[in-house]
Amino acid sequence: MAGMTENEIKALISLLDDEDKQIVAHVEERIRTLGKDAIPFLEKQWEETLSTSLQTRIEDIIHDLQYELLRERLRQWYESPEQDLLTGMWLIATYQYPDLELEKLRQDLEQLYYDVWVEYKPELFAYDRVKVINGVLFSKLRFSANTKNFHSPANSFINTVLESRKGNPITLCVIYQLVAQKLKIPVFGVNLPNLFILTYKDESQQFYINAFNKGLIFTKQDIENYIGELNLVPQPSFFEPCSHAEIVKRSLRNLVMSYEKIDEHAKAEEVKMLLVGISDGGDLGV
Repeated sequence: MAGMTENEIKALISLLDDEDKQIVAHVEERIRTLGKDAIPFLEKQWEETLSTSLQTRIEDIIHDLQYELLRERLRQWYESPEQDLLTGMWLIATYQYPDLELEKLRQDLEQLYYDVWVEYKPELFAYDRVKVINGVLFSKLRFSANTKNFHSPANSFINTVLESRKGNPITLCVIYQLVAQKLKIPVFGVNLPNLFILTYKDESQQFYINAFNKGLIFTKQDIENYIGELNLVPQPSFFEPCSHAEIVKRSLRNLVMSYEKIDEHAKAEEVKMLLVGISDGGDLGV
């Protein structure tokens, strides 16, 4: 803890209530250099103080420390060779839920996987494999598109989607993809303009799945028609699996849009900065 004892940290935090603004500014700066190690002490001070102004100051410092930690973790994730998809989605969720544990998400997904596995037979044809997942996720467990609150930030946080069973296209696709891949089914995300979808792709066949529409199965021709309606030039990326990094970036862009729609501009700017931290330039457009 930057060479400080617990008592020294507690003494430092107690000075946040000093009447001298210069002292407070110096103390804040010193606390920020301690990083995440200071958070438990700040939380304790928050609980023990009756001063609302001090509580607000502490909340701001905790948020800033947690945000810096998230930026660092996200950058490390982006630079890691595996770029584990669930970990990436967990990191996005910790922006709003900093105490969320990755292990909790793993357990929730393990339960979904088990619910599908009970009804799944590996020898099924590709379409029938997908229909089993569709039946469990969308009929039995009632996962669905959150069309009423499409722009709610909650749709971008995998923990809230697992809980409410309502989400946006990308988060529903991620949950579907994670369950499918755990069953060794070759299902991957596809970055379509204005809509995130899935593709089933193996050596012999490829088709597409719309998790936002209860797992509707469709063809390459349907995508070509869709691209034509949008007056866009077809790109290979509209038809092929995308990387986990692209999924996480698109989720962050969705989150920026959600916060802007509800006039949470400070949060939108913070999420944009998260995106900048894992961008190679030229991919900040929504």
